[in-house]
Amino acid sequence: MTDLLDEDVRAGVTRRLGELWAGRPLVLGPWVLAGATPYLPWFHELGCPVLVVATTRGAGPVPAEGDCDVVMVQPPATASVTEELRTHDRMARHLPDDVRAVIDAFDPERRGNWFTSPFVTTDEPIDGRPVVGGRPASFLALEDKMVADEIWDAAGVERAAYRLVDLADDGALDAATGELSGPMGAVWAGDARDGFNGGGNFVRWVRDTDDRAEARAFFQPRCDRVRVMPFLDGVPCSIHGFVLPDGTAALRPVEIVVLRDPVARVFRYCGLGTTWDPPAPDRDAMRRAVRLVGDHLQRAHAYRGAFGIDGVLTADGFRPTELNTRMSAGATTVSEVDRRFFTFLQAALVAGADTGLIVEDVERLVPEMDARRTGKVVCVGEGDHAAPDESYPVSWDGHSFARADEETGNLFSVGATPSGLFAKVDPCTAVVPGRRLAPVSAALTRFVDATYAVGFGSLEPAADVRTPP
Repeated sequence: MTDLLDEDVRAGVTRRLGELWAGRPLVLGPWVLAGATPYLPWFHELGCPVLVVATTRGAGPVPAEGDCDVVMVQPPATASVTEELRTHDRMARHLPDDVRAVIDAFDPERRGNWFTSPFVTTDEPIDGRPVVGGRPASFLALEDKMVADEIWDAAGVERAAYRLVDLADDGALDAATGELSGPMGAVWAGDARDGFNGGGNFVRWVRDTDDRAEARAFFQPRCDRVRVMPFLDGVPCSIHGFVLPDGTAALRPVEIVVLRDPVARVFRYCGLGTTWDPPAPDRDAMRRAVRLVGDHLQRAHAYRGAFGIDGVLTADGFRPTELNTRMSAGATTVSEVDRRFFTFLQAALVAGADTGLIVEDVERLVPEMDARRTGKVVCVGEGDHAAPDESYPVSWDGHSFARADEETGNLFSVGATPSGLFAKVDPCTAVVPGRRLAPVSAALTRFVDATYAVGFGSLEPAADVRTPP
């Protein structure tokens, strides 16, 4: 057994995992430039010169001059985060000639690797350079929401009722929606016909005939089928695991901040964190579910590495809604106890390398995750917004953010993305153990709306409806 709670031991394991690319040139991207900043010291310690292929500046600090080479690439215009992420693989493999020339000048012998996002596939090299940090196309395909419920059933995980319906069959769609609608209506989720979808972009809340018409109009040019489910009221949350050779290591629950507008029937993803705790029996049930699903993925799909189950903690317990077969934002959040270790572990597992670690080793870090709570207070705006790239202090009075003239312990940053804007408060004094993040993120959307006229509308957090047994 490897004592990963010992920081020196864990650092040694991390260095060993990093040998996959140590001493060789590394191309990072395609990413927003600010997103590359935390990674540079890790790779410098491994003796890797780094070139960042950047799509835009992004929110927060960018690498200092001399820390890395940078080449900018103009991403295609996109209308949502889903569309933006869908471009990553195509963009990396079809770069403009001038950008490819910069990369070849940086790594003329093509000795290096691409270290990229999980939306770039690892099946084939990029211009002769192996891909790490991505995932096989077969893993990506498992995120289709049309297959999630089959996986819950095969793994023996309790789920909500659902129907898969062809969008061309209006009668069947109306019947399924009427049958499955609860007190708060139904939810439609689109298939992955044209690629991955996430961030709530292909999810619609349906309560009446107008909602159905609007949802049909959205899905018909984008999908062949939708999954119809009851609206699940409760705290949106997720549970994550790592599939290792001897089984699945289960981590701790994560609150997903999905705000909603009950009038406009809109969902909006606004960050996640570990300051919230479900009741202990629900935590145990969620961790049991992630072990069952991970073991099924390993048996049926030769799966390895990180994955997560998103769902809702309803009045009846946790009910899964989607599978994320990657190092998702939630997995990254719980891994903040040692982000470098978990990032390198994920890359090594997906690459099929022998990490020398077992389930018990990784689960020894769960108490550390419980002790070191974290949260990401963010919001994403889609569309053409005029927000500048800037950072400044803001105050927090327990209900609202406001611009401040002096340091407050709360740093607001905003920046453009290919699909709109991204804003965050980091650090944020409102991130406190025992407090849900959703009300804090709702306050951030109000501040961004008032300051930059984004048009978020009246977004509110979901209620906690679970009473401990």
